[in-house]
Amino acid sequence: MSYCASRYHTLRRRTVEVMVGGVGVGGSHPLRIQSMTTSDTQDVAATVKQSIALAEVGCEIVRITAPNVAAAKCLKDIRAQFSAAGFGHIPLVADIHFLPSAAMEAVEHVEKVRVNPGNYADKKKFAVKEYTDADYDRELERLHESFSPLVKRSKELGRAMRIGTNHGSLSDRIMNRYGDTPLGMVESALEFLRIARSHDYHAIILSMKASNPKVMIQAYRLLVERMAQEDMHYPLHLGVTEAGDGEDGRIKSAIGIGSLLLDGLGDTIRVSLTEDSVYEIPVARAIADKAMSLWTAPRPEEISLPLADTIDPYHFSKRETAVLRFSDKCAVGPEQPPRVIVRSTLAGLADAAKALAAPRLIDTPAEGLLVPVNSVADLQAVGACLQAIPLPVDFLALELASSLTPEALESQFSTLNPKLLLVRRFEARETARLIAFAELVRRHGHFLAVEIDPENFGPYEDALRKLGDASLLFTLSTLRPQAIAAHGIGAYRRLLEHLKAAGSKAPVWIRNTSAMAVRGDNSFLSKLLEASFLTGSLLCDGIGDLVSIETEADPARATKLAYNVLQGAGARISKTEFVACPSCGRTLFDLQTTTQRIRAQTGHLKGVKIAIMGCIVNGPGEMADADFGYVGGAPGKINLYVGKNCVQYNIPQVEADARLIALIREHGKWADPEPHQLSPV
Repeated sequence: MSYCASRYHTLRRRTVEVMVGGVGVGGSHPLRIQSMTTSDTQDVAATVKQSIALAEVGCEIVRITAPNVAAAKCLKDIRAQFSAAGFGHIPLVADIHFLPSAAMEAVEHVEKVRVNPGNYADKKKFAVKEYTDADYDRELERLHESFSPLVKRSKELGRAMRIGTNHGSLSDRIMNRYGDTPLGMVESALEFLRIARSHDYHAIILSMKASNPKVMIQAYRLLVERMAQEDMHYPLHLGVTEAGDGEDGRIKSAIGIGSLLLDGLGDTIRVSLTEDSVYEIPVARAIADKAMSLWTAPRPEEISLPLADTIDPYHFSKRETAVLRFSDKCAVGPEQPPRVIVRSTLAGLADAAKALAAPRLIDTPAEGLLVPVNSVADLQAVGACLQAIPLPVDFLALELASSLTPEALESQFSTLNPKLLLVRRFEARETARLIAFAELVRRHGHFLAVEIDPENFGPYEDALRKLGDASLLFTLSTLRPQAIAAHGIGAYRRLLEHLKAAGSKAPVWIRNTSAMAVRGDNSFLSKLLEASFLTGSLLCDGIGDLVSIETEADPARATKLAYNVLQGAGARISKTEFVACPSCGRTLFDLQTTTQRIRAQTGHLKGVKIAIMGCIVNGPGEMADADFGYVGGAPGKINLYVGKNCVQYNIPQVEADARLIALIREHGKWADPEPHQLSPV
């Protein structure tokens, strides 16, 4: 059973409607935008002020932490004062960890309660134990007794509930049976969901959050498939937890949330940033608006399309590809990272070369430079430019006008020194022309990027089988209005199916162009989100050997954005990876300034992963795949972790940065920054 109605179109998943106060989620309602306050909940005035600020910028649901009964009691006054300020229509959500008693108090005052099944009346000690079936059943009985009172009271009061699993806080019971996996996340939620259903309670929303977009995407897909098997159709709350701040945080969130939304999954979203919460709302709004622009009824011919492709959506595996070697240090293929191509105009080629040679791009180099060529005169101009200035790339990609013939190109090849990647679009019934171009590049040791619309691909399959994969790669830059895929992700998935049918393992180049955008505009946020949707989603499914972000005209900025998307998808690591939570009332230090300060000192440590967590709730588990962790242990005190093991307790915060660096040195992962790494990241 597929997790979505189509992998090629955004056909919204049908769910039951859940009312959170007066705000409907799921069903026929639009995507709802939500966020969370960061103040101490017992500071009622501060929490009300933050709630008002969120509502004023478009937040539709506001979540507030209730770490204990005292904080939960404060929700009564917060609700009253928030309503008195004119925001009675905005529902409040209590965020509960560990204490059923806090949940039972909170449910009396707010419209929704979120519980984390990994630590709600459950153990989290990283204990290793073999659970027999009898042991496991006893644990489930205990959970039933602990969770049922909240379910019953929620039903009596007409409250909604979110069962919100976090990858970082799975219970020991789940960890020992299912491991730290998407399946474990799903089973953790289903245990609680079945308890709720046993009481005929259905006002439930579910989430599967992780700091790793791949894990998050797989978990939501698996959850939907498992729920469908049991005829459950509850709404989904989407989010990437501990995404971080700045460009990186926005990219991670857009990869995870966007990938699922374009598959038709998701009913409410939160973009978690280590910034003031009000800055989350414009990002979430932009993501939601792009996704909802695809919510249209399918045309009759679309309904007959295959529902799914042959990619396993529940387990990551990088697509196996043929090897193309552009230079001694730049190849694509197995064990190779995706390569970065930057677009330039012919007139701006010299300036682009200068920009890409800047020292600050040493660790994030553009490996290919793409230039449009519309005539033989353009090709001669490229040759003249190459003689005048060295290009700081491994190959030159020439996007050819359809009027240029193989014969016209061959006469000019002697003046073009680097490896060339000819980029050519082939329309229907141009098989002979494709063969001629393939033979041309093979004679001269160059390469050909082939673009064929998926709906025109069938007649080319026989020719491609005979040609083989040598010197070829495939790409898409345009989504036709009447295409059989409604978005770029779907178009690339269709392309992959055609390549598989043709027996081709040729590499694939993901091109982010304005024509491939869901709903593009000229803002940098839109360019970032579109690149994260298309490139990030495909990379998380193991697709993509080269990438280019052609919507950004500045070469250096386009290069940086490409590398940041690659980093966010876990496809190519070029700097330190930070896992940073977005702050809330449980946080024991200023996360924003701390994250920025630690990044300034450690951001050059390529391949090192550092988790910065405000409290212990998701700390050790979410840091399980981090090298080092910096976690609030008490007010003014920091605990330092190696992996999920705490190695230094209650360090004064003024000493913690230096102690973290010393710990990194101790484990052999420190390197002094190079001069070019001292520039702002």
